[in-house]
Amino acid sequence: MKRAFIPVASMLAIQVMISLSVLSLSVMMPAVAKDLAIDPKLVGIFTAIIYAVAAVMALAAAGPILRLGAVRVCQAALLMAAIGLAFNAIALVGATVLAVACIGAAQGPINPASAHILAQRVPREYFGMVFSLKQTGVPIGFALAGLVFPWLLGWIGWRGASLTAAGAAVLAALLVEPLRPRLDVVSAGTRSPSGIWRSIRFVMAHDQLRVLGCSAFVYVVAQHTFTFYLVTYLYEHCGLSIAKAGALLSFSQLFGTGVRLVSGGMGDRFPRILLLGWTGIGMTAGSIAVGLLSETTPFWLIALAVIGYGSVVISWNGTSQAEFAHLSPPGEAAAVAAVQTALAFSGAVFGPPLFALIASQISYRMAFFAVAACVLAAGIWQIIVGRRVIVPA
Repeated sequence: MKRAFIPVASMLAIQVMISLSVLSLSVMMPAVAKDLAIDPKLVGIFTAIIYAVAAVMALAAAGPILRLGAVRVCQAALLMAAIGLAFNAIALVGATVLAVACIGAAQGPINPASAHILAQRVPREYFGMVFSLKQTGVPIGFALAGLVFPWLLGWIGWRGASLTAAGAAVLAALLVEPLRPRLDVVSAGTRSPSGIWRSIRFVMAHDQLRVLGCSAFVYVVAQHTFTFYLVTYLYEHCGLSIAKAGALLSFSQLFGTGVRLVSGGMGDRFPRILLLGWTGIGMTAGSIAVGLLSETTPFWLIALAVIGYGSVVISWNGTSQAEFAHLSPPGEAAAVAAVQTALAFSGAVFGPPLFALIASQISYRMAFFAVAACVLAAGIWQIIVGRRVIVPA
């Protein structure tokens, strides 16, 4: 495990920076929408663009990872995030659309690149903990976004905040350069164009991976409607300030970091598919609780519901990635992880716009209830399949 320390730490740091970039627009959306004269609920469309591009880039990442090296691909992703953040500072609607497309291109390759590096250096019996530890970069990055961007808004405005984050992404790309000789193993050949399709067929034909992949799609709907709409929801629906709403988002991500690590450790000792199924049951309760909030709800109860739901809804992905890596054929971790990532990101494409549609046409409450129904179905499905695997008929 000693040789895994530097790979895990570096992948964690890269994930933090990418996640901060991804959430940046959502946290700043009330201010951005006011200056650009657009509806704040358009954050759902922008989020869909990010993850549509990310899903495509995830599937395309396996070949470049093998040819160029995973660290080099991560550096390119960080620079793409910087370009996107810089575009956002132009303060034009068209530039913001280009910005979210660039950030999506940055997001896509990170999980396959991490899987490629970690699967070669971490014993399988520690996959759950290590992949979950790497994935804590998501809530840490989101928490930093929830804390840093509201502060930067009051100091240098949202354009200055975007440029500051862009500079941090460039710096991160430069700082990981010394790791390339140690971590990158470059293949002289090129990956067959049919390789990713072979991985897709493998996942869809595998009983456990199929249900885990489809459930990842649903769980991301829950995770990203919570993460990307929380600040706007609490601001518009519950009457909280952007600073208070951002702080609650940050605390939910920080608590979720601990829950994610616990989940990863448990996944190394218990069947991960069952663990993920019961996580879906917890998400159901949390989504219902947040949907029941209103302007008259006491702040302490809002905080309890938000932090409770947020802790569960972000806890699952490291465990899911660990199981995909565990069940992948030798040398195929990046390609199989790319399929899981593309399925998960596809949930982020369709979920937020549908959530926005339900929230605008009916109510936020019904939008959260719809999410609860979906994750309940996915959780039950995983529990049924998990029990069938453990106790074959």
